[in-house]
Amino acid sequence: MLLLLAEYLQQFHKGFAVFQYLTLRGILGVLTALALALWLGPWMIRTLQTRQIGQAVRDDGPQSHLSKKGTPTMGGALILSAIGVSTLLWADLSNRYVWVVLLVTLLFGGIGWVDDYRKVIEKNSRGLPSRWKYFWQSVFGLCAAIFLYMTAQSPVETTLIVPMLKDVSIPLGIGFVVLSYFVIVGSSNAVNLTDGLDGLAIMPTVMVGGALGIFCYLSGNVKFAEYLLIPYVPGAGELIVFCAALVGAGLGFLWFNTYPAQVFMGDVGALALGAALGTIAVIVRQEIVLAIMGGVFVMETLSVVIQVASFKLTGKRVFRMAPIHHHFELKGWPEPRVIVRFWIITVILVLIGLATLKLR
Repeated sequence: MLLLLAEYLQQFHKGFAVFQYLTLRGILGVLTALALALWLGPWMIRTLQTRQIGQAVRDDGPQSHLSKKGTPTMGGALILSAIGVSTLLWADLSNRYVWVVLLVTLLFGGIGWVDDYRKVIEKNSRGLPSRWKYFWQSVFGLCAAIFLYMTAQSPVETTLIVPMLKDVSIPLGIGFVVLSYFVIVGSSNAVNLTDGLDGLAIMPTVMVGGALGIFCYLSGNVKFAEYLLIPYVPGAGELIVFCAALVGAGLGFLWFNTYPAQVFMGDVGALALGAALGTIAVIVRQEIVLAIMGGVFVMETLSVVIQVASFKLTGKRVFRMAPIHHHFELKGWPEPRVIVRFWIITVILVLIGLATLKLR
């Protein structure tokens, strides 16, 4: 929106041409989203408290969580608002990738909002039934995957890239739709499973989102892409503005979500942010790198799958409680220790993911 204004004002002063630079708009995107989150945060927390939109806590979980009962939830709406406004202000709105990622984020956020609303407002412990949640995730995920497949401008945009192996790439054809669907929906649910402790999900999301922003910038530049032997995806560079907004909004939310949390993200935030990460990774052809950098999300998801499978097949549990962050809590780790150690793991994994840019 402001980019169009800057382009118009260029005829009066050449200095406005500086807004054409992606790096500047990325920085402005971070600062705008951060400022919005910090400004709106206190008002949103008060509103949620006034309307008694508080978190329900399971009795069979760690006893330390009982004190969290009633803490305002659905705070993910704050993140999505900051991301949306910042992206609309600073991104090139003629770019199809910006709209795909933004719409996927908001639509998955809508699924989470319905789930949270039914749990918190209507006091329905089931929330949105799993089959309907998965149905709508599938619909939106498939729509995004099919759109990206139909609008691909070159074969590389539908090819699976294997990091660290420069000569290995697998043309997917229609299989691109299937892979993209699983990445988008899987990422959405993985972040949602991770969102169980104060700040546990949002900081890894910020780190992975920031790293994906670097991949977007490099993939959208033909010279950088050629030098680094990564897919050149015209227009993908514009997504750095969205990624920057995600980083700013996430850090602003963390200000209120850090231990002890004043507000929780809820499904409205977790489902949306996970889907956003998955969609961006699909666009820049870095699905495998996403799995590396988001290793904490993968670990949380696998712990649930292993726990459920083990109990159904043998009647025994592998972990004291799943997702795995609760397992460590029940082993006696204080909540802040679990959170920070998972953050440290994410830092390491993100660095490994970025290292794949040169290890080819």
